[in-house]
Amino acid sequence: MEEHTHIPVMLEECIQGLQIRPEGVYVDGTLGRAGHSREIAKRLTTGRLVAIDRDQAALDAAPQRLEPWLERVTLVHGNFGDVADILDDLGIAQIDGMLLDLGVSSPQLDDPARGFSYMHDAPLDMRMDQTQALTAREVVNTWDEGQLKWCFSHYGEERYAKQVAAAICRRRGQAPIDTTLQLVEVIKAAMPAQALREKQHPAKRCFQALRIAVNDELTYIEEVIDRVIPRLKPGGRLCIITFHSLEDRMVKIGYQNHAQGCTCPPDFPVCVCGKVPEIRQTPKKPLLPTEEVVARNPRARSAKLRICEKL
Repeated sequence: MEEHTHIPVMLEECIQGLQIRPEGVYVDGTLGRAGHSREIAKRLTTGRLVAIDRDQAALDAAPQRLEPWLERVTLVHGNFGDVADILDDLGIAQIDGMLLDLGVSSPQLDDPARGFSYMHDAPLDMRMDQTQALTAREVVNTWDEGQLKWCFSHYGEERYAKQVAAAICRRRGQAPIDTTLQLVEVIKAAMPAQALREKQHPAKRCFQALRIAVNDELTYIEEVIDRVIPRLKPGGRLCIITFHSLEDRMVKIGYQNHAQGCTCPPDFPVCVCGKVPEIRQTPKKPLLPTEEVVARNPRARSAKLRICEKL
């Protein structure tokens, strides 16, 4: 069955990192195929798991995947960046831990109709929440050349962002770019020959950039760290898995901001800012997937797990 073949990214490290208490309250902010949620829920007795996802398809499939533990699970259609509001609506003041897996879930990648993959032809969509208005097609066909260049450069760290943005604008001037493979064709045509010979697919970085832009992913990363840390009980853990440098940098900086104590100038005789550390990073460096994990799940190759604990 699918539940048993799905391999959640860095599952063992996440479960160890959360230090689950059987009576605790936990949040899985990225339910997906419920692989992490299953392992959290099965360790609870009187505790509770709040499982959040933007994708209604994930929530629709969750009751079957979580069937043995459903009485201790609350499913929420929403964005993990709104975790404080979600907890308020549920009457939950504090939690014992939260997990975020920031990768695109396998069903989203594997379903060509969702438009996330540069390997299959599909409408340019890329929405994690299919009730939202903005799609990748709208970005590609309506953003001006400067906006597209910034998107590909900033979100995708694409070296040829300028060339790709210009090529898209030329192509859409003739006819709209409607599908993923039409866009792949434009991207490839804009790149020099040496870029096409690289191991990585030439469209990978641009598709990543579009996905981040369509779903406003980086904004929600900043928000969730600032909103969940005040809701953690002492000893509570926040575990975040990232898959590219932009995400990891934001999590690293977010943790550092909350781990920092006094910010007064060094020559002040006494502290006047009153700032004290809220968390400690444990460990300070991110955890990386083992070779065994990557062999079983190649999509985990670029994963990094950062864990912090509330003081």
